[in-house]
Amino acid sequence: MKVLITGGAGFIGSHLTKKLLNMGYKVIGFDNFSLGTKENLADFIYNKNYSFYEVDVTDIPKMLAILKDINIDIVYHLAANSDIQNGGQNPQIDYKDTFLTTYCILELMRLKTIKKLFFSSTSAIYGNITDKLLSEELGGLFPISYYGGAKLAAESFISSYTHMNDLSTIIFRFPNVIGPNLTHGVVYDFYNKLKNNPNKLEILGDGTQCKPYIHVYDLVDGIIKFTDNIKTGLLIYNIGVTTETTVKKIADIMCEEMNLSNVKYEYTGGNIGWKGDVPKFQYDLTKISKTGWKPKYSSDEAIRDAAKRIIKEK
Repeated sequence: MKVLITGGAGFIGSHLTKKLLNMGYKVIGFDNFSLGTKENLADFIYNKNYSFYEVDVTDIPKMLAILKDINIDIVYHLAANSDIQNGGQNPQIDYKDTFLTTYCILELMRLKTIKKLFFSSTSAIYGNITDKLLSEELGGLFPISYYGGAKLAAESFISSYTHMNDLSTIIFRFPNVIGPNLTHGVVYDFYNKLKNNPNKLEILGDGTQCKPYIHVYDLVDGIIKFTDNIKTGLLIYNIGVTTETTVKKIADIMCEEMNLSNVKYEYTGGNIGWKGDVPKFQYDLTKISKTGWKPKYSSDEAIRDAAKRIIKEK
């Protein structure tokens, strides 16, 4: 199997690459290093079954040139602006890095007659729905962030390309993903803030924001399981855990793992961290659970493991 991973130097992409290489796949990675890092490639950059290209995924001619004599079995499209808070400052970021990258990958697949696609979507496409479980069949979706809007638009284009080109497509709607090699997010931010000042921690919002967090190892196992034998057409799954963790609890866990006591929490106020943030959500996981898939880590366990690893890495 020859696979292409966009966002291959990123947090999730590097973990997926490592797992697929260990399984004997030949992997090609694309990344422009806007969020990905060369350090994430260190474990496998010299693997004989791995090839990496520094390329912007919106550059169709360059991608076609790279893949001119290569037949790709499946594309794992992970390239996107995953730093939602930063993207909220400029809509062009998510237009280009989240939506346009997807359109260009779909065009690449059409021109190269690549028939299998995995796409990383997000809970952000559901918008600010806090009073019900979010199921894949839920309609009337109104995202409140540029990121969520770009991902929902990308899903729509994927649906049309899948139908028009007889693709076999899997979409996973991710919750918050954490684990080794984090580059941003609440766990990463809390560690850096406490490293700079172990006596005080600024917490965006009021600390009651509550969401499910999935460990990247569980996520990667799920991705591989569901892309092993994709049927023609489009399948969409929420993937996640049945538990959730508040922001205050994340702060408590980080303080515990850093052996800090009597840290003063200072809240910025309000029930969201930034404009476009959803204060809480919970998935309906019935559809994916019926397949037999389930995570090994609970939300709190994933947070604690991520905290331990970031402390060790730094």
